[in-house]
Amino acid sequence: MNPRVAVARLRERLIRFRERLPRGSLAVAGTVLVLAVGGAVLTRTLDLGAVVSAAAAADPALLLAALAVYLASWPVRGRRYGDVLAPMGHRCRTAFLTATVFASQTANLIVPARAGDGVRAYLLNDRREVPYPTGVASLAVERAFDLVALGALGGAALAVLLLDGRTVAPNGSERAVAAAAALALGAALFSAGVVAVARSDRRFGPALRDRFDGGRLSRVVDVAVRFGAAVRVVAADAGALVRVSLASGVVWGADVATAVLVLAALVGGFGAAVDPVALCVVGTLAVSAGNLAKVLPLSQGGIGLYEAAFTGIVVAATPIPAETALAAAALDHALKNAVTLAGGGAVAAAFDLSVTGAPDESEREPDAAATRPTADR
Repeated sequence: MNPRVAVARLRERLIRFRERLPRGSLAVAGTVLVLAVGGAVLTRTLDLGAVVSAAAAADPALLLAALAVYLASWPVRGRRYGDVLAPMGHRCRTAFLTATVFASQTANLIVPARAGDGVRAYLLNDRREVPYPTGVASLAVERAFDLVALGALGGAALAVLLLDGRTVAPNGSERAVAAAAALALGAALFSAGVVAVARSDRRFGPALRDRFDGGRLSRVVDVAVRFGAAVRVVAADAGALVRVSLASGVVWGADVATAVLVLAALVGGFGAAVDPVALCVVGTLAVSAGNLAKVLPLSQGGIGLYEAAFTGIVVAATPIPAETALAAAALDHALKNAVTLAGGGAVAAAFDLSVTGAPDESEREPDAAATRPTADR
């Protein structure tokens, strides 16, 4: 049989097999696989009793401080989203937008395949008449700035370690730390490059569409062009660009501070087992690596991926035992998910919304007036 014909048939079979699977089943299967592999590794390499003991011995005061810091970041998320939507012609109040962010993030923790993003687009359309294309585009823009902020924080953390002459990896795991920093910087540079191109006068969309028209990559190119157009709308507004960038730094700075406080709660406070500056820097690298690992759609809500990346960086760059690092990663992730679920549950009750039945934005006709301003009501 001709190899090309065999490959084409195999591809068709895979497509038919995927179409038969229930929506999100791959994400669920990935979560089960990640947890199974992670559990097998843990039982062979770590003392699970020590992990539980480390978590139980955490300082309650520092955990409460971590909770307060993370809660305080949510209104900033709402305001940032408002600054993303404003250049697109839609202004909404921070309280409403914070609620929509809560609802979509909660749904993403519950519903596989990030279908929770449809909740935010649905709420914007249903409550503020924001067209679905605008809602989807604004989510893409928000994530681009998330990557810039995460990468910038990770790169800054590594720079502090190197410029201050500190030992980056006392256990001889320099490669792990360098890989995490390189990944963070790569994500930041890529996203910053997208924003820079969007601010320029160059128009790549028509040329790309003509180049790949009718080809296998045409759909991918079309999505990329629409994403670039959405970023251009925000990037062209200098004020919005600055506000969204600063807000992204605050959002992820609070996320890092939460993790650092949780880590300190498990090692006896700041200065007990690890130098405070080193603790903050390594915590920043760990959060950057953990959240970038969650980008991979291998498990629901990044369960297991975040903990693995976080633990690996902490163990590689500090004398903190692996059991304590894993306990900190699990507590940090659990605290953040608990706040998200609680906030999303309150929003769902207030809006009479089922976050597990996330609507599909493709089911409704998009509004052609994608840039029509709407008054907040």
